[in-house]
Amino acid sequence: MTDVGQLSTLLIYGTMAAYGVALVAFAVDLSGLRDRGPEGRPRKAVGIAMSTTTLGVVLHLAGVVLRGVAAGRVPWANMYEFSILATLIAVGVFLGLQRGRDMRFLGTFVLGPTLLLLGIAVSVLYVRADGVQPILDSYWLIIHVSIATIATGILTVAATLSVLQLVQERAELRQVEQEAAEVADRELVGAGAPARPASRGPGRGRRSKVWQAMPNSAELERLAFRLNAVGFMLWTFTVVAGAIWAEHAWGRPWGWDPKEVFSFVVWVVYAAYLHSRATRGWEGRRAAYLSIFGFACVLANYFLVNFLFDSMHAYSGL
Repeated sequence: MTDVGQLSTLLIYGTMAAYGVALVAFAVDLSGLRDRGPEGRPRKAVGIAMSTTTLGVVLHLAGVVLRGVAAGRVPWANMYEFSILATLIAVGVFLGLQRGRDMRFLGTFVLGPTLLLLGIAVSVLYVRADGVQPILDSYWLIIHVSIATIATGILTVAATLSVLQLVQERAELRQVEQEAAEVADRELVGAGAPARPASRGPGRGRRSKVWQAMPNSAELERLAFRLNAVGFMLWTFTVVAGAIWAEHAWGRPWGWDPKEVFSFVVWVVYAAYLHSRATRGWEGRRAAYLSIFGFACVLANYFLVNFLFDSMHAYSGL
């Protein structure tokens, strides 16, 4: 199966090439929005970006499947495989969001981190396709890790939306301040006072066309909330399934292993996020900060715990 494993790796490299072209095209489209002409004018760059993204997903999926064929098991038993599958889920969620709304502006912000993680995967996390240790040879590997991977991909997109929400909210506040200043100036001029010189500096004034073309901050927040809610349900199942697997493998459902503790911390943060938003009205900026903090905990659980802590999960790279 060595040749199949090598083909899988080549497909992942091909995926990165396709995503790289798409990322450049998405960036060109965003920069072009600033100088775009009449509304409805064709956006050629974003069309190229979506086509190459779709091609990349096909190559990505083939690479993941062949990795499983080469290893003779499901392709998510170590950090390399988890990374290539989680990024596939994230890009798949991005494409799925296009149904019913134009979310193509997200392409730059999803493919950038995706390419970064794939680069880390092939250069740092890569291991040869092989079987797993006997303790991992369980149907719980299929259930527990697959759900964790899907949850991570969904939470990645949700955190991206929360970051964009904060930037969009700041742009909206600046526009409101600028419009209020213009109204005040008109009132002063109407009262006979001399007009004040324009004081709009870099980064001030009305939103650029880039941000005007995106949904408002409230819509971005609502979409992030929905994705976080789905991700939280999947993460809950992940924690429960992990406890059941630990009972079968180690004779105890909970042992304060660093991976177990950080997984629970992630669960608590997202539970607090959902509770605060639903019952205490934590919408807007505070919800976005908590969403981003939750994803930071996911990243800490994935990278810091695996590399810096002595965990019973270390043998699996998970």
